[in-house]
Amino acid sequence: MGKGSRGLIVLRLFDLALRAFACVLLVSLLGCVMWGVVTRAWGNPSIYTDEGTRFLMAWLAATGWMIAGRSRAHVRIRFFQNLLPAGLWEAAELVIQLAIVAFGLSIAGFAIVMFHNNLGLEATSLPISMVWLYMPLIPAALLMAVQAAADAVWRRKRPTEPDFVVKYK
Repeated sequence: MGKGSRGLIVLRLFDLALRAFACVLLVSLLGCVMWGVVTRAWGNPSIYTDEGTRFLMAWLAATGWMIAGRSRAHVRIRFFQNLLPAGLWEAAELVIQLAIVAFGLSIAGFAIVMFHNNLGLEATSLPISMVWLYMPLIPAALLMAVQAAADAVWRRKRPTEPDFVVKYK
């Protein structure tokens, strides 16, 4: 087994773990919301469900962002870029990917600042630190930057097929 195939296996395992984590978060979010609905129906609302839902939603959104980034599922409109000749198309693609790297690193930097600013704060109803609300932004933004850097190096060729095609009959 070569180095390249081992790397692909590691990436596939990472993607699988990310999807499994998203499933756990989704089930936890649904359970938390349902617990809030049930306790309100009983006339004794749980004080933890609103804040727990907020934390779980932040984690689920960041995990979904990572999954979409890894599978290249974000909306991308290349109409004007596809009008360019091959050389300019590749240059534009490189600029776009480098801009995404810069954007990801700036979001990660902002998230780290928010992490440090909230280090001493505890959530209102849950016995956890508020840093857990900002924590998922750091790996999501860093993964976006790494994915864009990898795409800048290895995927700068014009796709033969559009990323998304709508077929009408």
